[in-house]
Amino acid sequence: MTKANTDAVGWSVPDELLHRIAERAPGYDAANAFCTEDLDELRAAGYLRIGVPVEQGGAGLGLGATARVQRALAQAAPATALGLGMHQVWVQAARSVTARGGSFLQAVTDHAADDHLLAFGVSEPGNDAVLFDSSTTAEPDGDGGYRFTGTKVFTSLAPAWDVMSVFGKDTSGSEPRLVHGFVLRSDGDVEHLDDWDTLGMRATQSRTTKLHGVHVPADRIVRSLPVEPNQDPLVFGIFAAFELLIASVYVGIAERAIALAATAVAGRTAADGTRRSQDPDVRRAIADLRGAVDAITLQVDSLARSVDELDDLGARWFPLLVGTKARAVDTAQHVVDEAVRVVGGSAFRSSSELARLARDVRAGQYHPSSRDSAARTIAASVLGPLG
Repeated sequence: MTKANTDAVGWSVPDELLHRIAERAPGYDAANAFCTEDLDELRAAGYLRIGVPVEQGGAGLGLGATARVQRALAQAAPATALGLGMHQVWVQAARSVTARGGSFLQAVTDHAADDHLLAFGVSEPGNDAVLFDSSTTAEPDGDGGYRFTGTKVFTSLAPAWDVMSVFGKDTSGSEPRLVHGFVLRSDGDVEHLDDWDTLGMRATQSRTTKLHGVHVPADRIVRSLPVEPNQDPLVFGIFAAFELLIASVYVGIAERAIALAATAVAGRTAADGTRRSQDPDVRRAIADLRGAVDAITLQVDSLARSVDELDDLGARWFPLLVGTKARAVDTAQHVVDEAVRVVGGSAFRSSSELARLARDVRAGQYHPSSRDSAARTIAASVLGPLG
């Protein structure tokens, strides 16, 4: 295991806890079970509050420092880092909104300060527009609240969340609006299907969610936005935190794959007595992987720093965010595949940690923004929108 040190940012996962999390990861994967013990121990250690301001009992970590925590956690257990990372996305989105003068996500910070677990109910089947359109209906209740009906997919933390975001489309007015609010576990009318049986990232239990007219009162409705791409502080906060914290998980997977490959080749000896780690081809392969991971690590760190320091990148923000996420995922998959090749047949065993990483890393292509979506965003920033 690598050290959990996060460059003296004020909080890190204790090394002994990282060790226990790593030991549990294969069992969660094999049993297709939610990472309940990981959540319990991390909650007790203050993980849910790392981005909460110090004056509210948190560690006050910004996006860059949280990304480093997520990288360390992903090296121990990628699915735990990915699933629980959805909570950190909301905490950092609220931090971004507050830093830019908004207060409409203060309740998110308050929930995190009380160790409540936050989840996303955003993704929908067939909805490539993600935050810019919705197939979920939002029916006004006449008092400023809404009833939400629809299907959400990839709902991480389904067995355990305390507070879940929802959004849907209100078509009752002259122009459709996208309405964002928060559901409490006690509200009812939310059904999670037991349908999470996937190739990898199994401990996230990101199940399909059915909203059966769940009521969200006015005091838990936080935003009403047009049905179109926009840079509203809510959209920016979610996008920035989601893309960079997701990327950080995959950087962590890639770093772990390199460490496993290095250990494996150092322990192997050829028939002539030469260590495999002295093979020039192996050394070149490991060097190439390390260089690739260094590049995406620097990209994630630099962009997270820009978010924390309130840099004004204007129209460049979204191409940079989606591009960084897409490059991180593609690089991580390449690194894991090459690590498996370098290690050889032992990595093909189902008990091999590299084999599990080879499955987990493939989930990255399904998180927004996809490679194709990122390419469209980047192309539009260079060539202008399609006619």
